[in-house]
Amino acid sequence: MSRFFVFPIFFQRSNCVFRSVLVLSALFVFSSLHVFAQEATIVGTVTDPSGAAVPNVNITVTNTETGQVNHFTSSGVGQYVAPGLTIGRYTVKAEGPNFKAAEQRDIVLGVGDRRRLDFRLEVGTTQQSVTVEATAAAVQSDSGEQSFLINGQQVTQLATNGRSVYTLEALTPGASSLQQDFQVPTSAGGDAAVSFNGLREGHNLWLIDGGEASDRGGAGGSDVMPSMDSLAEFRTMTSNYSAEYGLSSAGTLTTVVKSGTRQLHAGAWYFGRNDALDARNYFNPAPNPVAELRFHTFGFNVGGPLTLHPHSSNPKTFFFYNMEWRRLIQGQTLNQTVPLASSYPDANGPGTGAVLPTTDAKGKTISIVAPTGVAGWGANCPGGVSPVAPGSPFPGNVIPSCLIDPNATSLLAAGIFPKPTTGFQFIGGNNSPTNVKEEILRIDHTFTDKLSVFGHFIADQVSQTYGTTQWSGDNVPTAFDNFGNPSYHAVLHATYAIRPNLLNEAAFN
Repeated sequence: MSRFFVFPIFFQRSNCVFRSVLVLSALFVFSSLHVFAQEATIVGTVTDPSGAAVPNVNITVTNTETGQVNHFTSSGVGQYVAPGLTIGRYTVKAEGPNFKAAEQRDIVLGVGDRRRLDFRLEVGTTQQSVTVEATAAAVQSDSGEQSFLINGQQVTQLATNGRSVYTLEALTPGASSLQQDFQVPTSAGGDAAVSFNGLREGHNLWLIDGGEASDRGGAGGSDVMPSMDSLAEFRTMTSNYSAEYGLSSAGTLTTVVKSGTRQLHAGAWYFGRNDALDARNYFNPAPNPVAELRFHTFGFNVGGPLTLHPHSSNPKTFFFYNMEWRRLIQGQTLNQTVPLASSYPDANGPGTGAVLPTTDAKGKTISIVAPTGVAGWGANCPGGVSPVAPGSPFPGNVIPSCLIDPNATSLLAAGIFPKPTTGFQFIGGNNSPTNVKEEILRIDHTFTDKLSVFGHFIADQVSQTYGTTQWSGDNVPTAFDNFGNPSYHAVLHATYAIRPNLLNEAAFN
């Protein structure tokens, strides 16, 4: 089987047009190099009752979910190959002269599968048939690939912490997870730190519908995080996979977006989390405030045939659309000493007023010094100021402005330091909202039984707030930053079976 990437070039007499088409074609070819095959392949051998090969047998492969039909012919030694098949359920039928037709049903193909289906034809007429229901588990014997598949139903039903695609990595045999407990529902904010067979997690490769989705310049995971409910399959290839996946040296994590079928399907979902349902942290006893936690994931999808004739029995075009919103608020329980706590009313408790402190929060004695530019009590203060004994309130519960350092006044006015929640201490933190809006659209179209095209577009709109700035090392909850991360992913893929031993794939990522 030959597999190569080309783009058809149409020649015209105009040299200018010819050069333009040639350049565009070259760009298309070289842009295709980071797109990998996601289709499945069926291989097999057709024999008669004595075990001899049967040539020129018609092999019909039918996708029972979309009705797409592909025709192939066995070779002179009875072998056949059915490449470029999208994932789904299939029926395979073999028909030859002077033999009964043989059919195998309910063949389930996953992403990148190479499935062997051999036929042993019985002598008879073509009007007679032998049907086999494929109920036994298939054993992959045509390659040495080590991989692990999670099908669409498992993807949506597994109880993952945060409903992140990254959490599916750790379920693979041979995986060593360094992930944090909770996954922030964004591609850049999530945690993809999983090593396979001892290899570096930074060498993992992420694919969506055959298109590379690895975030090479940023967080190292996927550049988009597709909704769990939009995935048809998730496969992790850890060892001995085909050379076409050789762009990276560790695990290859490949996902497939759902496709529409002949039946119109729609669904909606909601997943929620709330701190009101959680137990109090042992190290944060009452009456201290509890960090706020709100996590809402909700959305819908719809898929089916795209045709002007709603009752058509053989539609050629199918669509799938998925929309999801993720709303996360993670509070903090920072416990900090607030500078100049005595500048706030009742700093030492209700009714204590503005007090000149004697010790700091750790019990150390505070040295009473005059502010910058003030020679002593009463100096530079209009009308003079009566001395105040340490531990006593200021007259009128007001600290004279002439006794406060101008730099401290500026800092307090800027709102950098929060007011204490109890005594000298501030306990709490800035809530950190994360908002995600994601849209996914996939279109599949079949021109003939030899030529088919599919494509998808994913748009992630992410706004993520950090309660303390990401890279400064600060610990003040009033200094925060907002990380806006719009990201996109698109794939366009065409498959053309020129003849049984020659397949042409053209793809753009």
